[in-house]
Amino acid sequence: MSRTQFLILSGILVGITSGLAGVALKSLVHHIHYFITHKIHFEYQILFYIIFPFLGIVLTTAIVISFFKGQSRKGIGAILYEIAQNSSIVSPVKMYSQVFQSAITVGLGGSAGLESPIAVTGAAIGSNFAQTYKLNYKERTLLLAAGATAGIASAFNAPIAGIMFAFEILLTGVVFTDFIPLVVAAICGSLVSKIILQEDALFRFHAREPFNYLNTLYYLALGLLTAFYARYFLLISQKVEHWFQRIKGSKMQRAMVGGILLSILCVLLPPLFGEGYDAIKAFSNGQVSAILHNSFLRYFDVNEWTVILFLALICILKAFATPFTIFGGGNGGNFAPSLFAGGTLGYLFALLCKLAGFEQVPETNLVLAGMAGVMSGVLYAPLTAIFLIAESSFGYDLFIPLMIVSVISYLIAKRFSPISPDLKPLADEGKIFTRAHDKNLLSLLHIADLIDKQAQRLSPGDSLSTLLELIKTGNKNIFAVVDTAGQLCGVLTLDDIRQVLFAPDPGSIKIASLMKPPPTVIHINDDMFQAVKAFDETGAWQLPVISNDETFIGFISKSNILLHYRKLMQAYSE
Repeated sequence: MSRTQFLILSGILVGITSGLAGVALKSLVHHIHYFITHKIHFEYQILFYIIFPFLGIVLTTAIVISFFKGQSRKGIGAILYEIAQNSSIVSPVKMYSQVFQSAITVGLGGSAGLESPIAVTGAAIGSNFAQTYKLNYKERTLLLAAGATAGIASAFNAPIAGIMFAFEILLTGVVFTDFIPLVVAAICGSLVSKIILQEDALFRFHAREPFNYLNTLYYLALGLLTAFYARYFLLISQKVEHWFQRIKGSKMQRAMVGGILLSILCVLLPPLFGEGYDAIKAFSNGQVSAILHNSFLRYFDVNEWTVILFLALICILKAFATPFTIFGGGNGGNFAPSLFAGGTLGYLFALLCKLAGFEQVPETNLVLAGMAGVMSGVLYAPLTAIFLIAESSFGYDLFIPLMIVSVISYLIAKRFSPISPDLKPLADEGKIFTRAHDKNLLSLLHIADLIDKQAQRLSPGDSLSTLLELIKTGNKNIFAVVDTAGQLCGVLTLDDIRQVLFAPDPGSIKIASLMKPPPTVIHINDDMFQAVKAFDETGAWQLPVISNDETFIGFISKSNILLHYRKLMQAYSE
């Protein structure tokens, strides 16, 4: 087969496999939730809400510690890290570890989503397929993205959204001209989902209203509302993460704390249990009474303001329930939480507009647009959000309101932080790609790999005669002056000794009188950004590298950095 034929076949195989993994996970969690919420009386459900979320987080943590060596990198950031720092080589363990962990966490009530674990699983399948056939970095990255695309497409039965997810989030900073395998994988993942999953397990919304341009003001207002809610969601998530990091204790103790807090929230507000898609479907169909009946409000007289308070508490506390789940030790992502919170917020906004006396409020459309808005602001993926909701609701005529809400939310989110706060720590450390392509390539270079460790050395007490002998036998034009402990005292270049090169008595001239301090030094643990900045600021062509204990290691040259940078650029642009 030609390369193109092989990649298309690979996209089909990776797409089907990743789609099956996504369908298996969705089916398992759906059946668990259906049993708890539809087959058991509410009084017994309360016991489930108390026990299962706690049990889910604790069991997931125990499995991670016992079987997966306590690995903590999960979610979309894990895929981006492997693309940027590990040549798109993903551990085979991730082909099944994420499925087990997220099935336990979300299946037992964790307030997180399955889509991120499905994407990681698909990425691992694509990467390991490429490794089996010893494909190069570009093709390996392409199949990694194809696996993640198929996973997202199967989770939502939305192939275009899966492709947008790959281009907006996974392939940031990676240039591709051959994307047909992505399309093929998305089709296969979506078809597997369509064929196997039952209708009630699919992310589908059949009720909606035609778009009326007279309602544009509603969507403008909702765009602002979802933008600030998305910011609130991210800030609370960060604060909860930092709070868990400050807890002194083992991972299991943190898991128990997270499980207890999550169980309390699920008892008070049952819609926080699990992904919450059933609640959103009920809102879009105008069946909020069914949600209220499955909570403590069934015992009270309910009016419009009670419903509004109930929905407001759900929105406020969802921002706590999700990080309690994820950072407490569970496994999941922000896909489902952002959609759930956005749909609830859209429905709450519609009710408030009705109470304010506005007529012909597009209630269902506001639920759908709210989902797109919050997802866009939380994940920094407006195109993914737009196409996901359009495909899931068959609402291609809703593109205008979806675009209005998503773009407003995204632009305001970017105003607060240019990079998603979830990924910002990794981006700041240069561990994932961003849209700054120059920095992406530099992040792949490491100082330890570029050091010339064969540097010629002198001691301060040596004479010029010793240096002349080194010049005769060596090929260096820079020399390190180090003491007996290996500490760097100074440097010498050929330009520094031109005036004394032919002195009548070179044995009387000591190196200590000729050496000079280096313009600056580079530490072995510095990143390449710091090294390049040092070269730019000093104008030097070679700089010394020292270890953590100030011992001289060798020199790094600007020419060597440029040579490796050019090789990377050739490899990444082929």
